[in-house]
Amino acid sequence: MKIKHGMILAAGLGKRMQPLTLNTPKPLLKIGNKTLLERSINLLINHGIEEIVINIHHLSQQIEQYISNFSSKANLTISNEKNLLLDTGGGVKEGTKHFKENPFLVVNPDTCWDEKHSSDLLSLEQFYYKNQKHCLLLVNKKLSFDKSFKGDFNLKEKIVTRDSENNLIFTGIQITNRNFLNQIDKKVFSMNEVWTELLKTKDLLGLESNLQFKHLNTFEIYKKIEKKHEIKG
Repeated sequence: MKIKHGMILAAGLGKRMQPLTLNTPKPLLKIGNKTLLERSINLLINHGIEEIVINIHHLSQQIEQYISNFSSKANLTISNEKNLLLDTGGGVKEGTKHFKENPFLVVNPDTCWDEKHSSDLLSLEQFYYKNQKHCLLLVNKKLSFDKSFKGDFNLKEKIVTRDSENNLIFTGIQITNRNFLNQIDKKVFSMNEVWTELLKTKDLLGLESNLQFKHLNTFEIYKKIEKKHEIKG
């Protein structure tokens, strides 16, 4: 079995990346010669995703223009939240309406993705089909480029938990389906609310990555990662 649908969360305001994001939406910032959005799209396409939904809000016209000029093997569609920002959970629920019962990948472009992460996607997909539950790709906080990151979760026999000593960070990739999203009966909500409900029933599973985690959460971290890629050429 193979997942054919994906969504990229590109509607955020990028406040912690100011002043860069005052005139450029965060997904269109570049690391090396590729935008963060291009890296996310390529990651999904290389995995065989055929349909990708991208939600937009902040400086939405720039992303719409970028997508209209983007050459892609996959069908790229826009879920426009111009009038109301739906947060991560609401955005996914709205953008994936036509996916019906099919599982799909959700990717956060705030992470600097590259071809090395293809193996993580394959492992997560196999893990999902084996368990048929909402799955998160996690990484130990020791592998984070930004050493200020605190952990979000722990794993106990692949079941995600939260306690006083969380050592694992959510990377920004998850697999879910609309059955899990429909548990939240409102329009605007965070994916964290979905996770909280699934934690209660031990239905939130996690798989751990062994790759370095490069999350562009602040202007300072972005400049450091950008400089590192420039040095590598």
